Amino acid sequence: MSANEWRRRIDRADELAAKYAGAAQILRFYAEIVRFQEKLYRQMRPAEAMKGAADGNPFGLPLERELGGSFAAFLSVVERSGPKALGEAARELARQGEASQFELLQGFWEIAFREINGSGLAEGPEDFFARAFLQPYAASVREKAKLEWHGPTAFVCPFCKRKPGLGVLRPLGEGSQRSLICSFCLAEWEFRRIVCAGCGEEDPVKLPVYTAEELQHVRVEACESCKTYIKTVDLTRSALGEPMVDEMASVALDLWAQGRGYAKLQKNLLLL
Repeated sequence: MSANEWRRRIDRADELAAKYAGAAQILRFYAEIVRFQEKLYRQMRPAEAMKGAADGNPFGLPLERELGGSFAAFLSVVERSGPKALGEAARELARQGEASQFELLQGFWEIAFREINGSGLAEGPEDFFARAFLQPYAASVREKAKLEWHGPTAFVCPFCKRKPGLGVLRPLGEGSQRSLICSFCLAEWEFRRIVCAGCGEEDPVKLPVYTAEELQHVRVEACESCKTYIKTVDLTRSALGEPMVDEMASVALDLWAQGRGYAKLQKNLLLL
């Protein structure tokens, strides 16, 4: 990743917040989170990741304790800019002290390697704090370790083993190519077009796709077999889209899908 990728997310969040009132509060908060992430990413020096690259598992190494020194600043951002419930959770976490905070971060960092498919990951305020804070570190670890992936379609991230947070369709020749984006380290990997990212269902009849009038380039890809869904951002229909931001902006699609009995394969960074 380049610093420009963080900046593109910030700019896109500001743009869509001004355009879609229903998602404005979410997007403005997300923009503040990404501003913090960008600064942290610029400071990253995950030397230990390079040492662990030879074992093929730098994500399995202990988290660097130096990271804990920046966590208090992150909690302040959430308390100042986040929704009331998250702000209160940030204040409570700040009162617990640095040792307790680092234990939370370390636990989140390690858990996917104790759970083969990442299914043990909790979804709640603690998940938000750990995932949002560690995300730029995870992206930096993956890049500096120069990890590569070759093999069959992966249903979880080939690098950190988390579930995908969204899909993306990118132009390829006269058509498009489908990829999945990791909900944690932001890796992107190719994935077959007509297959459920949750259970592997391949019958097109059982894989309905839904769109809405707003943000028509964002689609719900559902599965009737496992009753999960993932949202995919179609960049062949909107070249200016920024996948992670546009996925969050289409929160109305989540409400629609969940109202019809589908569960999201992996909630996004803001647990939506």
